Amino acid sequence: MAATIQAKNRSDLRRSQTRRLRKDGYIPAVVYGKGKEPVTVAVEGVELIKNVRDEGRNAVFSLDIEGKNQLNVMLYDYQSDQIKDELIHADFYQVDMSTEVDVEVDINFEGEAQGVKDGGVKQQTLHTIHVRSTPNNIPDEIKIDISELTIGDSITVGDLTSGNGYEFLDEPDTTVITILPPQSADVPEEGEEGGDEEAEPEVINEKSEDEE
Repeated sequence: MAATIQAKNRSDLRRSQTRRLRKDGYIPAVVYGKGKEPVTVAVEGVELIKNVRDEGRNAVFSLDIEGKNQLNVMLYDYQSDQIKDELIHADFYQVDMSTEVDVEVDINFEGEAQGVKDGGVKQQTLHTIHVRSTPNNIPDEIKIDISELTIGDSITVGDLTSGNGYEFLDEPDTTVITILPPQSADVPEEGEEGGDEEAEPEVINEKSEDEE
């Protein structure tokens, strides 16, 4: 059963009213839906944060608007005040439980790679993965067992097995994790040719609000 978030209609969109809502602990929000007119509401900030922490970012919530209208929604986006560390606006997306949606799901590793035990370095290049699923089949996370990986091994999206009711959308050759060889620096010993010359530095490529 979906967790319920209480909401109230928000028809007065003036700045003064928005500030008053936030002062009273509410977050202004908008509910979008395919082929539906946006609905402006306000939700209690503490209740929203608690539900998202308990149920997960991709959970489906029952948005109860003043006891008169209940909508199945997902938290689509939000804005926060980084200085005050608090939410200031939320966007909900109204979902049809029988229609697939595209979401990002966190990747979590299980076990310790054998290659790391042998001195290798774990390099994670993908932290979330795009998934297509009906709302009730969205996984909480994608768990990957890396305990058998040795130095030089890698896992790509194509190596992962989709679960029941969802599929991966990222390109199959996208690397998720690689176990790199141990890093070492070759320092010439005193007296060796080139030992007195200033070495050229190695070049390393770097990868490199409020709705009123």
